[in-house]
Amino acid sequence: MCTLVILSRPGHRWPLIVGANRDEMADRPWVPPGRHWPNRDQVVAGQDLEAGGSWLGINDFGVIAGIMNRRGSLGPEADKRSRGELVLEALDHADAAVAARALGAIDPGAYRPFNLFIGDNRDAFWLRNSTDDAPSGITIHEIPPGVSMITAVDRNDVASSRIRSYLPRFEAAPAPEPDHGDWSAWQGLLASREFDADAGPRDALCIVTDGTYGTLSSSLIAVPATGAGATAKYLFCPRSPDPGGYQEVEL
Repeated sequence: MCTLVILSRPGHRWPLIVGANRDEMADRPWVPPGRHWPNRDQVVAGQDLEAGGSWLGINDFGVIAGIMNRRGSLGPEADKRSRGELVLEALDHADAAVAARALGAIDPGAYRPFNLFIGDNRDAFWLRNSTDDAPSGITIHEIPPGVSMITAVDRNDVASSRIRSYLPRFEAAPAPEPDHGDWSAWQGLLASREFDADAGPRDALCIVTDGTYGTLSSSLIAVPATGAGATAKYLFCPRSPDPGGYQEVEL
């Protein structure tokens, strides 16, 4: 159950900030963010070596995309395409709104259920491909200003103990300050092992791996406003996150 935390601030110098923890099977091979796709040299993203796609990335136009499984749909299925393809397809676009419309038109039956985030310095969207309701299929939801959390359920759905526990903490925390290199409050929250006793340790924001499954990496990405005289920032921690474990990714 991966987690995305999104801070949308239209009109701000840094209008979009994303924090992400990747929860995955420990034996699934991957490599840290980079320009891994010769036919997509505008994309910087982590690469899943098993299926070839990605879980999170950014392109040179400032579009961010990230994918999460819906509840009960971890792992591949023989007759379905890899959901990691969708991150790369979203990052083929120079505009988040255009990317959201394009991905909203794909065949929902070709993939297992997912939550897909697409955002830039103007707009942010959450695309849901769900079998939880009728009719099932892909729906596009605009993400409003403020803090949002997406996991394996709907955006800001407090039926998730992880969202219920951590959304208020992110709302109250100081926002990252990319100009000053201060990401400390969000880094501390992304590294938190605290969980609701009724839910169990897999609802911590950072799941300590038991050797089979856990939080394997963490990312922080910020996109500047057009004309701000700044470039996007991408920090990556290649293990269970700790505040001192993040390094800047070359963009």
